[in-house]
Amino acid sequence: MSALQPGLLPSHSPCTLEARLISKSFQSGRLQVNVLSELSLSVAPAELTLIVGPSGCGKSTLLSIISGLQNPDQGRVIALGEDISKASRRTLEQFRLHHTGFVFQGYNLFPALTAHEQVELPLSYMHLSRAEIRQRARAALDEVGLASKAHRLPAELSGGEKQRVAIARALAKRPDLLFADEPTSALDAASGQTVIDLLHRIARQHGTTVLCVSHDPRLIRHADRVLAMEDGVIHRDWRGETPTIPVRLEEIER
Repeated sequence: MSALQPGLLPSHSPCTLEARLISKSFQSGRLQVNVLSELSLSVAPAELTLIVGPSGCGKSTLLSIISGLQNPDQGRVIALGEDISKASRRTLEQFRLHHTGFVFQGYNLFPALTAHEQVELPLSYMHLSRAEIRQRARAALDEVGLASKAHRLPAELSGGEKQRVAIARALAKRPDLLFADEPTSALDAASGQTVIDLLHRIARQHGTTVLCVSHDPRLIRHADRVLAMEDGVIHRDWRGETPTIPVRLEEIER
């Protein structure tokens, strides 16, 4: 890559998501732990951007801040042209409802709801007609290959199928931004591969900005862009399967 600060795109590249010099620390007993240190990041649409790094390096905190779930101590987050780092709680809730989707390691499904009901639930808060809610839910479940299991409860689904329901739930909102936190870590190889393929396809076919945090080295060859974090900063940034600066696999897995 060029000599830009790691994490920043060239000025001519479009971006839908930016972090500008964000810092975050937490209190642990008498100690103040610095998690992010003046980190800057720009993410382009229609790409799967992967953030990797060792446990405790700050990648999940970064994802939480850049998605509006937490506020930074310092710095700004610009999403879809709006500064969300200083937004009110109500504004953030509406922004997340209408513009973002989330996929987590633990699926976050409701035990008593069927797959179809899981996908419909967030749509019911978006002031859509009942017919559109049903249509979007059906289409999303079909896209992730679960149309035939729409009426099954989570207990009747495998881990990979539960994660695909979670992806369908996010996809049905037609989000501009999709955030995934360790989406394959609890899955076997085949199920993990299916989830990886889905995330990449959503970015390419829907033009969605997909930002994923993971320890899973399988995601690297599928990501359009990989950002390696360590000690609260992005220190390597590459595109495609091969990093411009060599990266050791143990840096990702440890």
